[in-house]
Amino acid sequence: MDITISPSKLSGTLTAIPSKSQAHRMLICAAFADVPTAIHCPQTNRDIEATANCLRALGAEITYNQQEYHVIPAQKVPKSAQLPCGESGSTLRFMLPIVGALGVNGIFRLEGRLPQRPLSPLWEEMERMGCKLTRLPDGSVACEGRLRSGYYRIDGSVSSQFITGLMLAMPLIDGDCDLEITGRIESAPYIEMTRKVMSQFEFDTHRKYRSPGALRVEGDWSNAAFFLAAKALGSHVNVAGLDEHSAQGDRAVSELLPLLQKSNCIICAADIPDLIPILSVVAAANHGARFTQIERLRLKESDRVAAVIAMLESLGGRADATEDTLTVYPSTLCGGMVNGFNDHRIVMSAAIASTVCTAPVTVTDAEAVNKSYPDFWAEFRRLGGHYEQYLR
Repeated sequence: MDITISPSKLSGTLTAIPSKSQAHRMLICAAFADVPTAIHCPQTNRDIEATANCLRALGAEITYNQQEYHVIPAQKVPKSAQLPCGESGSTLRFMLPIVGALGVNGIFRLEGRLPQRPLSPLWEEMERMGCKLTRLPDGSVACEGRLRSGYYRIDGSVSSQFITGLMLAMPLIDGDCDLEITGRIESAPYIEMTRKVMSQFEFDTHRKYRSPGALRVEGDWSNAAFFLAAKALGSHVNVAGLDEHSAQGDRAVSELLPLLQKSNCIICAADIPDLIPILSVVAAANHGARFTQIERLRLKESDRVAAVIAMLESLGGRADATEDTLTVYPSTLCGGMVNGFNDHRIVMSAAIASTVCTAPVTVTDAEAVNKSYPDFWAEFRRLGGHYEQYLR
């Protein structure tokens, strides 16, 4: 689906949608807890549902109604399971160690660019500790065997999601486990988020999860960032429902947006890769910026380095990149045709860019927002955005 947006400022207040990062973690802990858990989550999306579907395949009973997930823990884990991950990297990287810890023969079904996204060094560590992993011809991943107790060691410089996956799985492994993280840790705040969620499911003497009964998913800074950026670009938008003390790494957007109003801005992308597309739009409309440690952006739903450059150039801006640095130059954004690359964050960034453009912006793959923010276009229109949609 293509959407053509007429330039206009936004105005109004919206409530942040639930954090999918936190929802993934809560659902996994709840699925293997001692008693049922109610998780208040006012909205869901494809990525959260991918995790819920994988947990259902492992025996958990999960229903969603009246803005709440009700999770009845798995009573009997199957010997084998098909696990539909969709395009969710979090789901795959969290559930692989879970399946290994349970000793389930699992086949992970992957869509989009997910088969190309890296699984090393998690792959090698799981094989060292008792599992056998195989890439199937259709891109799926098969996992056999069972993870054993002992000493785990993993490089933290590729993705914190590998660390989170092992952390979530360890209470399900028979015997004691230790985890050493080596190297530079990417997206470190999300490891702290994992620790906090696990602490809400206190371990008993057998190291199993104990349900707190009821939980509430906090507001999502990652997706709120788009409307916070619109405000920084001159729209009169307020976002409610955000915790200023959240462990979400993308909470940093509140500190980074003011920096982009200044010249010679340099921002490290290591802990905030998902913010770079929208921060690039704000940078282009102001004094430009340099984003360092961008390597992981090439391994997202799209090659986000190439996608950001293409988006800005399509709108009349300019950007270029080296292996580890993205440079965005100050520009007048004019409008134009933007390839969404089937990437939700590129699509939403282009939509917000339209608020400062001088001519309409057409975005392809507009439906990609369903991955994380299904109501994005409805909210955009409610706040005063004007667009027409076209089916291709």
